[in-house]
Amino acid sequence: MTQMRLPMRKIKEVLRLKYESGRGHGEIARSCAIAHSTVLEYLRRAEAAGLRWPLPLGITDTELEQQLFPAETLGRDPDVPLPDCQKIYDELRRWRRDCALTLTQVWVEYKETNPGGYQYTQFCEHYRRWLGKLDYVMRQEHRGGEKLFVDYTGGLAITNPETGEKISTELFVGTWGASNYTYAEASLSQELPNWIAAHVRAFRYFGCVPRVLVPDNLKSGVTKACFYDPEINPTYADLAAHYGIVVLPAKARKPRYKAIVENGVLVAKRWILAVLRHRTFFSLAELNAAIRELLESLNTRPMRKLKKSRREVFEETDRPAALGLPERPYEFAEWKKVRVNIDYHIEVDHHYYSVPFRLIREQLDVCMTAATVEAFFRGERVAVHARSHLRYKPTTLPEHMPAEHRRYAEWTPSRMLEWAGKTGPSTAKLAGDILDSKTFPEQGYRAVLGLLRLGRTYGADRLEAACARALRFGSASYRYVHSILARGLEAQVEPEAEPSQAALPFHENIRGGDYYQ
Repeated sequence: MTQMRLPMRKIKEVLRLKYESGRGHGEIARSCAIAHSTVLEYLRRAEAAGLRWPLPLGITDTELEQQLFPAETLGRDPDVPLPDCQKIYDELRRWRRDCALTLTQVWVEYKETNPGGYQYTQFCEHYRRWLGKLDYVMRQEHRGGEKLFVDYTGGLAITNPETGEKISTELFVGTWGASNYTYAEASLSQELPNWIAAHVRAFRYFGCVPRVLVPDNLKSGVTKACFYDPEINPTYADLAAHYGIVVLPAKARKPRYKAIVENGVLVAKRWILAVLRHRTFFSLAELNAAIRELLESLNTRPMRKLKKSRREVFEETDRPAALGLPERPYEFAEWKKVRVNIDYHIEVDHHYYSVPFRLIREQLDVCMTAATVEAFFRGERVAVHARSHLRYKPTTLPEHMPAEHRRYAEWTPSRMLEWAGKTGPSTAKLAGDILDSKTFPEQGYRAVLGLLRLGRTYGADRLEAACARALRFGSASYRYVHSILARGLEAQVEPEAEPSQAALPFHENIRGGDYYQ
């Protein structure tokens, strides 16, 4: 059975962590939630293709895939039976002490049952891989500047000054692994914007960033909570890439995997929330100002065993080994997947943005910031717009439109009259009368265009004369002008009308007014 290929996004992350961040193969495997052998395999393929990070400018996901995966078939023979590793483990635990059972003897018995099975080396390799996934508990030793553990816990309530309503808050806590240096702030929710903004403010408070972020498995950080294959929220992954750090989610429902932040949450509750429990706050800013004062007290208080404060240990161990802050802080960008409609527009936050018309019905990745909306297709940016908050209105770029749509979009009443005016004043007047006769000017565009095309067939002079004749008879229509030109009536001179008779002529049979007196 052929091994399922990873998404190109994860393969890029492997290359970035290896060649930009200099992480070890084990850390890369845990961060990307893939096997150690898979990391080695993709690095081997990148080496063979001559690829490093950053990737060549302009390379698309399709081109990268072609370089990394030339036409070949990988996988193992499905007819070879895998060893029952759980049974082997149970057998060794039961009999190793009593009868000195070894893995070699277990393999001999496996070969007797399965003559076509794995040889000893492959047999042992399968068992060791399985054994490496067992749930052992060990003391965690944290290196300086390496890990920052982050989590949320329930916070204090704030009071609405107008209604007296109590509004609950969440307390964000970030704690360094080596020094226990802590940051805390209150948020109205655990939603993605608050989660990202809390990280940015925490990094600004620390003055540096860790090499590894260890979040709990809340939805704002981890879209799919799974120890072996967690799916990092795209915005959270974007923040990590901006600061050049690695995200290693803690194991779900396993507090011992994030004992540092669990202890940091407990300390924050004791030394911050407990102290403020009797105070009333009327705004989030007021609450956070009080939290910041107690946070300074917490970080400068000497710890019982080390006889040093958290800040002192942080300055000695974490800060020197941590990463520096980039020139600009991360700008919140929300990611979502959208599909292009048949009008080559995508709907983002109740507004329509155009993309190249060739992408109709394709699925795109959209990055939304406060100022811009960017659309990506297979890792390649295909459109960028200034963000608009006009609901259900379109933002369309001419270069995204087909040629025929672009020409139609250029049609306006003023441009129509300008085109007609090049033929003559009578043609412009007739075109204006046609547009004015419609409920919407767009309804008269075809008639005006048809009128102008008559000039190509019969000449501009004849068209101008025909329009003058049509105006004289009050018949402003394309059909009437076309009939005049087809019959050659534009050059016909109309006879002058006879002068009207002012009085009756004299005649003997006309009695006159005197007769009736």
